[in-house]
Amino acid sequence: MTIRWGILGTGTIARLVADDLGLLPNAELAAVGSRAQARADTFGDTFDVPHRHGSYEALVADPDLDVIHVATPHSAHLKHATMALEAGHAVLCEKPLALNATQAEQLIDTARRHDQFLMEAMWTRFLPVMDDVHRLVHEERALGDVRLLRADIGVTQPFDPDHRLFDPALGGGALLDLGVYPVAFAFDLFGAPDAVTSSAVLAESGVDEQCAAVFRYDDGPQAIWQASLRADAGRTCMLAGPEGRLQGTRAWWKGAPFELTRSDGSTTSWARPYEGNGYQFEAAHVMTCLREGRTESPVMPLGESHALLQTMDALRAEWGVAYPQEA
Repeated sequence: MTIRWGILGTGTIARLVADDLGLLPNAELAAVGSRAQARADTFGDTFDVPHRHGSYEALVADPDLDVIHVATPHSAHLKHATMALEAGHAVLCEKPLALNATQAEQLIDTARRHDQFLMEAMWTRFLPVMDDVHRLVHEERALGDVRLLRADIGVTQPFDPDHRLFDPALGGGALLDLGVYPVAFAFDLFGAPDAVTSSAVLAESGVDEQCAAVFRYDDGPQAIWQASLRADAGRTCMLAGPEGRLQGTRAWWKGAPFELTRSDGSTTSWARPYEGNGYQFEAAHVMTCLREGRTESPVMPLGESHALLQTMDALRAEWGVAYPQEA
């Protein structure tokens, strides 16, 4: 069964996803939508997309689509995903699912009211290496009871008030763009935290340019993470328990080596390289869900996406970071 995809947006993520859809059998990139016909046509020429729409409204009105990937900035997720759901399409929406938990709740309600599939595009959760992590942690218990997660992610982006990463109107800041990954990693392993300690450095525009937090869980574990727009934080991760530790190197999500060090000092390293950019795995999962008639993913459930935003809302409130849409 061929699944026909539409992509709403033509930016960097849209291009990476378009590349990776070409790696999947029975996935057809059938349409693209942009706010400008010229951009839709250029994207269509690049990725051999037959239907090029000069507005998002025209894309969601296309009857020959099964699922739409929403690839616009955080601030537009509610509007654009709602349009697609109400038009009768399944939706894979870029992370975070919405700007805040209230918007996420509205979006989830819309999906359920229209009986349509909706999933947050937390692409790292579907990477091949995550199968290894879950097997080692949960099935083989190679670390024993995991007590600690550390994760860092950062980029070096010069301050520019007009850049989306620093623009409050576009949901800018390190947390929603980068910090969401280690937050989601902690949720995947331990669930929502029972207590949070955090700190942030704000940019001149009022968004968080750097942030860090410690998640505490009543049954013992801690998750310690940081995210930065102004520092190359290394993009590493480490899980540890009494029986050993599991470390991901700088580009672990790109298939770079992981290393397991056991309590006796022995080590094992392995890599899970793959073709493409890594977005094909979440897309393949979406197609499986659609073929099975699901309206929600068992791997990235909507309740978890909502809880992630509740936690991030609380962090932003503590830091005094708010977006114009929230006034």
